[in-house]
Amino acid sequence: MNDTELAERVAAVRAFNRLYTGVIGVLDEGPADAEYSLPEARVLFELTQRDPLAVTDLRKRLDLDAGYASRLLARLEGRGLITRERSDEDARRQLVRPTAAGRDAFALLNRRSTEQIGGLLRRFADEDQRRMLAAMRTIGDVVGERRRDPALVLRPPRPGDLGWVVQRHGALYAREYGFDSRFEGLVARIVADFAVHDDARQAFWIAELDGERVGSIGCARGSDADTAKLRLLLLEPSARGRGVGKRLVTECVEFARAHGYRVMELSTVSILDAARALYRAAGFELVEEADFDGWGPKLTEEIWRREF
Repeated sequence: MNDTELAERVAAVRAFNRLYTGVIGVLDEGPADAEYSLPEARVLFELTQRDPLAVTDLRKRLDLDAGYASRLLARLEGRGLITRERSDEDARRQLVRPTAAGRDAFALLNRRSTEQIGGLLRRFADEDQRRMLAAMRTIGDVVGERRRDPALVLRPPRPGDLGWVVQRHGALYAREYGFDSRFEGLVARIVADFAVHDDARQAFWIAELDGERVGSIGCARGSDADTAKLRLLLLEPSARGRGVGKRLVTECVEFARAHGYRVMELSTVSILDAARALYRAAGFELVEEADFDGWGPKLTEEIWRREF
């Protein structure tokens, strides 16, 4: 990254900070004229979640220096919202607890905050809300501590999901492998077949991590009643290495088995090493190869098969 690019990125971050600071002004734990400051509200939040809490632990959680923390706690204690006491196990440790009045104060602040954020969200359409929340999760992942166990959900498509599958296939494979628009056109035709055929022996899944779409896969009818086809395995870069691809392939294979298919086939290309490793681990074997250049670059098309 050169100096010009760095300057542009710094300017973009500062512009976002100015915008979001304005939003935060509305979404503080209480309204602008509330009787509690944001640091006071944060202390009340921490104490209502963890009772009691050592002062040293509270300072670490909120990144407060000793002097400021002491003054902040003294104000809250003077208003009857917290109590401080020495630990029975270690007299050097001071413990802080919320009083009944402190819990009531936080309940009011929490209710106000919920109403304010709900009001902000209701200004936007459902799809815009999802985009905003996904962007927040992305920022949290990048600048914060990434969760080690994000919630993985496999679900049927909702309105808009199939269009997303086409768009993400086109964008990802063009960027990573140079596939042209003919590949995206093929994906669109396959997706259309899933959309128009209501067939109990076909299924399609969208993978979500913490509510964000990160992958897809489908099970379709093959060339005869005994053969199923695994179609449209997709995995976003952010989800790779988290077991999502394995879950998708396993779900698809088990669906085919449960619905009476005796064979499952799939078509891929030799450069997709990660996908091929998943197929091999799921019991598929390479049975056919052929040169192919229908999507731009020269490729080797592969047919993989497994029996049940």
